Formats: sequence, structure tokens, C-alpha cells
Amino acid sequence: MTTARDLFITALDVPAGRPFAQGDLSLALAGAELVDLIADETVHLDDDRILPGLPRATGDRLLDEAAAALRRDTPYESVEDWLWRRGRGLAAAYAADLKAQEPGGRRWLPHRHPTPPPDSPDRGRATTRWASREPVLVSLAAALGIPDGRAEDGQEQDTADLPDATVTVLAAVHGALTELAAVRQRRRIEDDAYANVWRGL
Repeated sequence: MTTARDLFITALDVPAGRPFAQGDLSLALAGAELVDLIADETVHLDDDRILPGLPRATGDRLLDEAAAALRRDTPYESVEDWLWRRGRGLAAAYAADLKAQEPGGRRWLPHRHPTPPPDSPDRGRATTRWASREPVLVSLAAALGIPDGRAEDGQEQDTADLPDATVTVLAAVHGALTELAAVRQRRRIEDDAYANVWRGL
């Protein structure tokens, strides 16, 4: 299991404080993948630039795809650029991969993401990590508006002990999601203005 898979399952299982779209989840998943690649030393950061290391198999198909997608020529890609490029359609890729792994050809409801069975190892690991309030998972979930209950018990999200590179990625995810929300807001305003012109308002 990877942070991205844990985040995907958490996003399906835990009610969000506000609705989020697949584009939001895709950006957060791209950030989760990068956190794992940094932890695995497949990449490292130089400021906000992603410097690839030696290629290595992670044991996870989608994370291996992420590693293979790294840009290995200078100038190296920024974390923000990686989030937008790798994140394109990533939530759908994780949904399809989870569906493909389901034994017995389980039938899925239309327009619903697949979810692992309650007793599956995947869900068990994600649930345990969420219950322990693991800082990376909690931070990524918080960026999606998924509360972890800390506000209720007076605790605050603690990322102080995380590596600087991980903190850089988490900040970039929060920034990209804020930018995406602003783009959507501008589009809504422009669409409303256009509709008003046609209605003669």
C-alpha cells in the first residue's frame, strides 16, 4: 500500500467537510505519490525542483508509473508542475486500479467509485493510518476538506517533525488546490456574466 492508495480509500470512507471534485483528489494523489517517492529515495528535492535518483521498482503499479513519468532532463520539473501534470485524471486511474484488483469480478454501481471490502487489508491499513492521525495522510486529507477531529479535541495538525521535502510537497498541494478553487470561481463568475448578457440583464 502507498500513501496515495490510503488517501484514496480515506477520501471514499470519511465524510468531507466540504464537497471536492475528482480534480481536487487527483492533485492530492499526485502529491501523495511524490511524498512516497521522496521517502523511497527515488527522487529528492532541490528547493522545489524534483531531481530523479536511480530507477527502482516500488512494488506498486501506479507508483512505478509515477516514477517512470519523472522528467530526468534539466531543467528539472517543479513540484507544482508535477502536481498538475501527473494529477491529470489520476483519481480515475486509482479507481480503475482498485476495481481491477477486486477478486471475483465484483459488480460496481454506476457512477460510484469502487471501495475495498470492510475486511480487506487495503482498507484496514488505510483505516489504521487514519485512526493514528499520521501527519502526511491527515495533511493531504485536510487539503481536501476532510476533518480528522482535531478541532474537536483541541489538537492541531503536527507536521513539525516531517522532512523539509515532505513539507514542501504538502504546501504545494494546498497551493494547487487553492489555485484550482480560484480558477473554478472565476469561471463561474464569467459564465454567470455571459448568461446575464444573453438574458439582457
